[in-house]
Amino acid sequence: MCLMPQSLPLFLTSFTLSSYRMFQVMRFAVQEINNSSLILPNVSLGYEIFDHCSDKFNFQAILNMISRNGSIQVLRCVNEYLSKVIAVAGPFRSMESMTVAPMFAMNLIPMVNYGSSSSVLSDKWKYPSFLRTTASNKDLIHLIILIIQHFNWNWVAFVSSGDENSQNGLQLFKSQLKDTKICLAYAKELNEMSDHYEILQQLEGLSIEVIIVFAGQSSAVTFIKSAIKHNIHNKVWIAGDSWSLNKNLPRLSGIKAIGTIIGITETVMPLPGFKDFVYLSQTQRNNRPSTCEQTPSRQTCNQACDLCSDVSPEEIIGENPSYSFATYSAIYAMAHALHNLLLCDIKGCSDNVTVYPFMLLRELKRSNFTILNRHIEFDSNGDPTSTSYAIVFWNQSGQAEKVGSYETDPTLDVPFSINNTQIHWYADQVPVARCSPECSEGFAKKIDGLHQCCFQCNVCPGMTYVNYTDDPYSCIDCRKTEWSKPGSTFCTQRSVEYILFTDPIAITLMFSTGVLLALTLAIVILFALNYDKPVVKSAGGPMCFLLLGCLSASSISVFFFFGKPTVTNCVLRYFLFLLFYTVCLGCFAVRSFQIVCIFKMATKFPKIHSWWVKHNGQWWLIAIVFVLQLLLLTTVFTASPPTPVSDMTSYRDQIILKCAMRRTVIMFLLLTIVLASLCFIFSYMGKDLPKNYNESKANTLYLLFLILTWITFCTASILYHGKYLQLFNAMSVLSSSYSILFCYFLPKCYIIIFQPQKNTQQHFQGIIQRYTQNISSK
Repeated sequence: MCLMPQSLPLFLTSFTLSSYRMFQVMRFAVQEINNSSLILPNVSLGYEIFDHCSDKFNFQAILNMISRNGSIQVLRCVNEYLSKVIAVAGPFRSMESMTVAPMFAMNLIPMVNYGSSSSVLSDKWKYPSFLRTTASNKDLIHLIILIIQHFNWNWVAFVSSGDENSQNGLQLFKSQLKDTKICLAYAKELNEMSDHYEILQQLEGLSIEVIIVFAGQSSAVTFIKSAIKHNIHNKVWIAGDSWSLNKNLPRLSGIKAIGTIIGITETVMPLPGFKDFVYLSQTQRNNRPSTCEQTPSRQTCNQACDLCSDVSPEEIIGENPSYSFATYSAIYAMAHALHNLLLCDIKGCSDNVTVYPFMLLRELKRSNFTILNRHIEFDSNGDPTSTSYAIVFWNQSGQAEKVGSYETDPTLDVPFSINNTQIHWYADQVPVARCSPECSEGFAKKIDGLHQCCFQCNVCPGMTYVNYTDDPYSCIDCRKTEWSKPGSTFCTQRSVEYILFTDPIAITLMFSTGVLLALTLAIVILFALNYDKPVVKSAGGPMCFLLLGCLSASSISVFFFFGKPTVTNCVLRYFLFLLFYTVCLGCFAVRSFQIVCIFKMATKFPKIHSWWVKHNGQWWLIAIVFVLQLLLLTTVFTASPPTPVSDMTSYRDQIILKCAMRRTVIMFLLLTIVLASLCFIFSYMGKDLPKNYNESKANTLYLLFLILTWITFCTASILYHGKYLQLFNAMSVLSSSYSILFCYFLPKCYIIIFQPQKNTQQHFQGIIQRYTQNISSK
């Protein structure tokens, strides 16, 4: 087995303490396994280790690992080839893993990685033998977005470095922003030639308050130092896992002035016994030869590092522990896989099993064990099925204090949490990191620029609303059955209005109609009892009963003005009134003409008068009026009957149900108007007739009431369009009927009941004689 940490600088003069710590964790894990009686009993793990400092120097070592007896053969089948090593742990960086992984994949030599987090390595078509115990960038970027959303930020910058891992993080961040309301205001890649001052000024110019620094540790440290140097104040810095637990930055003077630093790291798992191991290892190391060549024969060479002697145990233990558990569990994953392949039990392991790399790879993919209370298992992409992240805050004392957590295990009820009270912001409150302030309720956003986070706020007009969940950038029209005020976030159902039968005014009008019908019936009875009396004859005789009957029939239409409009009651409310009231007007016109004819035209036009009397001309005229109006109404109502309509334009919060009359109504109103005009003309012509036969005053008063009633209704219908317009219509119908009753019939009823002396033949003959004498004297 070959271990490839980023620690021993065989070809470099620099020394990385964090990588050296990972190397010590590897050695610690191997020693634990070799000393254990539960895993691989009686089997000792061996390893070779080198520092992958550059491709130029390391391909030789990699080729040596995949060789067999010092040579590399062209494979025909992987199950016939046994390379020098059967598994590899490392290398640390993603780019290095992507470089060497295809070479190990040729022989299906498993690579169990502890630090390469690029999501590209999850592609099993390209990297079939690659597995890792550290989480993919996909989960890390998702957590960063969760933190941004938690604090309601949407205007952020992403600063990366030139390595593949940082670029992969930027690509993932951009792709995951598509389903969020977060805008990437600025993205910049750091390199050796970057002008940090210019970058920081650009961040200030864009008013960016939240800066994600997802870069390698050296690039991130240099950038943060530049921010301190150039007096950048009061920002929120989200640290990637590479530098979130950096031990040196919190000690820098001025680090507190740059703002609040929130870091993300895999949850640090303490390794029991590691501290003692480091102290013992460093003590023993000082007594060992400095090179492998000086090592006695048959003795293992664990370290050949000139610079390692300068490192104290305290420095190793206090170094960034971010990847310690990932390194530790990677070694244990390979050990558990070997344990299963070698058919090990408490007695020992089988000596008759040849372990080929592809066999170990297959067993590694099946890994399912628990170590230090953490479950280790790989998914189909070779990534850990569950990873625990810690969210840390750099407090005032320079310590990384845990303030939240995130578990990638989807079965957990609360995988993400942050304790806001533990974070002490530079402004004593959560900073506002938004391109534009949120719009007030009822205001839609209008994008101002390239980003959806930058906008202007426009109030939504009436009958529209804004839905901030679905589309905060549009004012949505309400449905026809809904309404809204200006600046609304929802629509309200419009009330449907029509006159109910239980409405007090409707009850009053229906009661009044009943009273009219009762009065009409009483007059009919009174006239029938006094049929031979002069008053009844002068009133028209049998024509009175037709008039009263038509008056009753027309007034019945009032009952059809109430309730929910239907085709039936729309037709009947107009048909009954227009037909029978027209007959009433016809009766009055004929009656007025007949009186004028008797007293004035009989002497001048005796033949016409004779024909009129002989052939009952009055009944023919009334019949013609009735048939003509019936034909007109039937024709028009059949072609385009009055129908129920919903008036949605008069009131924004109401739907008025009413009956719509077509313009063709003027056709049958013409006949009514003509008859009313004739009635008025004939009444005027008979103004000087005998008093008992003079009906001009009664007709004029009745016509005056009729005209005033319908002028009032027409005015109301122009000015008012609510549901009570139907009441005005019903009142107009009822008023028209009552005007005939009061102006024409009640005076005659008064004479019959209270002045019977005037209801005699002698009285009427005396009046006629006096009228004749007056005419002759003139």
